[in-house]
Amino acid sequence: MARIAIIYCKRIKDHSCIACAKCYKGMHEKNAEFARHSDIDLVAMTDCGDCPGLILPRVRLLTEVTKSLGREIEVLHLGTCVKSAMSTAQCPIDFDDLKITLEKAYAFQVVLGTHSY
Repeated sequence: MARIAIIYCKRIKDHSCIACAKCYKGMHEKNAEFARHSDIDLVAMTDCGDCPGLILPRVRLLTEVTKSLGREIEVLHLGTCVKSAMSTAQCPIDFDDLKITLEKAYAFQVVLGTHSY
C-alpha cells in the first residue's frame, strides 16, 4: 500500500474543485496519476503554503509531522490544481527543479498531478 500525501494549490482549491472531492474520487477510481498505486493510504493533504513558492517549508513541516505520527510519506503528489496553476496562473513552482530538490532531501517520490477531472 502506497502511503501518499497530496499538496494542493492554496489559491485554486475550492475554486476549481470544492473540498478536494476530485482527488478523493480519483483515488477511489485509481484515475490518472493515482493509477500507479494498487492501494492508497492517504497520510496527509495540505496546501502549498501559498505564493510566491512557499512549498519547501510546507513540505518540511509535512514530513516532520507525518514522521512523528509514524505515517511517513512514500509518494508526494502535487495536485492537478497545482499543475493547472503552473500552466495558467503564473505559479512560481518549477516542477522539474522542485522534484529534484525534494527527492534529494526526502526519501519519497514526487509526482505532478492527481486526477484527470
